[in-house]
Amino acid sequence: MPSPIKAQQENYNLRAFCAQIIFDVLEKGNSLSPLLAHYSNKVNDKDRALMQEISFGVMRVLPELEFYAQKLMDKIFTGKNRSIHYLILVGLYQLIYTRIPPHAAASETVNGVISLKKPLLKGVVNGVLRSFLRQQDELKNQFILHGNTSLHPSWFLKRIQLAYSENWPEIINANNQRPPMWLRVNSQHYNAMQYQQLLNDCDIESTNDEQVKSALRLLSPLPVNKLPQFELGAATVQDLSAQHAAYLLAPQNGETILDLCAAPGGKTTHILELAPQAKVLAVDIDSERVKRIKQNLERLKLQAEVKVGDGLTPEKWCDGQKFDRILLDAPCSATGVIRRHPDIKWLRRDSDIAELAKLQYQILTNIWPYLKPNGILVYATCSILPDENSQQILRFLAEHHDAKQVEPVQQYLPTEHGGDGFFYAKLQKL
Repeated sequence: MPSPIKAQQENYNLRAFCAQIIFDVLEKGNSLSPLLAHYSNKVNDKDRALMQEISFGVMRVLPELEFYAQKLMDKIFTGKNRSIHYLILVGLYQLIYTRIPPHAAASETVNGVISLKKPLLKGVVNGVLRSFLRQQDELKNQFILHGNTSLHPSWFLKRIQLAYSENWPEIINANNQRPPMWLRVNSQHYNAMQYQQLLNDCDIESTNDEQVKSALRLLSPLPVNKLPQFELGAATVQDLSAQHAAYLLAPQNGETILDLCAAPGGKTTHILELAPQAKVLAVDIDSERVKRIKQNLERLKLQAEVKVGDGLTPEKWCDGQKFDRILLDAPCSATGVIRRHPDIKWLRRDSDIAELAKLQYQILTNIWPYLKPNGILVYATCSILPDENSQQILRFLAEHHDAKQVEPVQQYLPTEHGGDGFFYAKLQKL
């Protein structure tokens, strides 16, 4: 007799779950990744990857799917039937972007109407999907001619066209790809070449990076439990561009170092891999995400003090302490990591940028007094917008005469097989 949990997992419609996830993102403003983590407990192992593929995929190509829905329906579902609209998008995504046989994709999507408790709408959903299959070539041509083929909101497109007049198409193209999977090899265990050999022994293909000595890119992403010695701390999943942070900070053994806005702890643990005898304090405002810092430290068997704290009010958690080095990974628009979090395109608003820039500057200004003379502060964001990056540093240097820029700022842009979009500025206190 099956267990109650297993029985519950077997009695669900995956497409209905996907429609509900997309509804919660677009109608309620919730983030995609936590929703997927919640729903992953409701499905079996086989369906977990498909749920992620469909949910991320719909977010990635949302304007295209909406274009087809508009063309195929006399009236778009709203109000209490809104979840059925997103179920239709789920069906369309499968027909265009997956290898699921069309009849199976359509059938399972139509069955999702029952799970969403709208049985009278089965015929409508079935009709829309069947019509798309008949008209798809014509509809795809219409989308190319008249649709939002950038797959980005217009406000974002305008901003990056202004900031990157020559190479904005490459940024858009990279954002629309599936993200590569980068590893950071733990230098306390192996160098990249040694760990690459372990991967080869497991028939896992990878390539290294000429600049970042700890980085390896997997040619095909895979679950972390398939990585050799992952549970022993031999490697961490971390994007190539994010790995620059600790190297730029250049931590030294014996120093007192603050990692501010540290969750989930990828940069904290990298700092300690480079300087195991440093005294590191990792601080983040989100108590739930702080748990992730502790989990990452535990897996890698590294020691740091971890606190919940607000970067705007360091006096409440610093206890008068001053630091040799500070890494400020400032809260930002995350416009450099859209390919990893495509829901950002639809959750962010143009008006958010000014508010985020104001918050970043306040945190930078408020933490600066806690840096020792001659100390180093690295300001980092996963944004590609100048308002949050180079303009912040120019203003800070103009208003703080005890600060100097040590190296040229570094603005990394997302590339198809490279790293995400990140910004770094290295400052020293005079």
